[in-house]
Amino acid sequence: MSSDESEKLVIEHKAYARAGLLGNPSDVYYGRTMSFSIGNFWASVRLQPSKDLVILPHPTHDLVQFDSLPHMVNRLQTEGYYGGVRLLMAICKIFHNYCKDNNLSLHEGNFSLSYDTNIPRQTGLSGSSAIVCAALSCLLDFYDVRHLIKVEVRPNLILNAEKELGIVAGLQDRVAQVYGGLVYMDFSKKYMEDLGHGIYTPMDIGLLPPLHLIYAENPSDSGKVHSTVRQRWLDGDKFIISSMEEVAKIALEGQKALLDKDYAKFASLMNHNFDLRRQMFGDDALGTLNIEMVEVARRVGAASKFTGSGGAVVVFCPEGPSQVKLLEAACKKSGFVIQPVEVMPSFLNEIDLETLSSK
Repeated sequence: MSSDESEKLVIEHKAYARAGLLGNPSDVYYGRTMSFSIGNFWASVRLQPSKDLVILPHPTHDLVQFDSLPHMVNRLQTEGYYGGVRLLMAICKIFHNYCKDNNLSLHEGNFSLSYDTNIPRQTGLSGSSAIVCAALSCLLDFYDVRHLIKVEVRPNLILNAEKELGIVAGLQDRVAQVYGGLVYMDFSKKYMEDLGHGIYTPMDIGLLPPLHLIYAENPSDSGKVHSTVRQRWLDGDKFIISSMEEVAKIALEGQKALLDKDYAKFASLMNHNFDLRRQMFGDDALGTLNIEMVEVARRVGAASKFTGSGGAVVVFCPEGPSQVKLLEAACKKSGFVIQPVEVMPSFLNEIDLETLSSK
């Protein structure tokens, strides 16, 4: 195949950042959550047919050439050891094994995979899973199996690829990225055990009030926050179990508040969600910088909570533009980045939707 011919067969997909709106982190505790896709940031993956199977390193995120030893050390301290190559490899493995286990035959053609992303690192906006999600979409199309792998199952494949790499996470982020738009999710134990996934209900993004995103230039590590709470929950800690049930209930009440357009109730639920998280995890686990991002919004009367496990917060200013101006000034003073949220509508196509309705 000539380079011109393979260029015509290029497959490219984007997956967007996501914000946990209500109910997180109860998705990993048989709870309920509500999340949405953020159009401000995305990862894109490009698949091009090729003679050999090649995973191409990103020129910035997978840097292996440096000016000096201090340059390399500084780079590792700010960016860490990991780029996206391992994520692409992991989803290729998980996808291959899933198809093999489910008797889905794959043609023998090879490909080159490359990626790009503008999702800020370690901000709790699901940058890693966005790369994996976009790559999975490319593989579904390259092997022509989109109609054979149900939409509900795809978040599990993405999560399994990340678990391969020791990434601590739950299903909600991947659901939001696979479905797009605003999604209400029920991860009740019965569904998780019987179906292997939750029940996911897309909602009209027009129900959302204007939201803002605040994040720090020097973020936290979102992978360490769940640790002690998870163990206490497994050990039957009554405070953690009842608090997590209350967090899950917030998503249910939030769904009703949005449908009723009761934005005062919605604001109080956002705040309550964070307060419960803080009580369970404690300030040391959440981190001073993360707490300050929430507090900077609250000091101007806005509702705020983490988008994930820290690094960024989603904010609602119920009093409108004048309150937004106060918030912008407060963020500037504190050195935080703030921007209006662009909510992406659902990006499921007709083939995807047919897998949803099939049993």
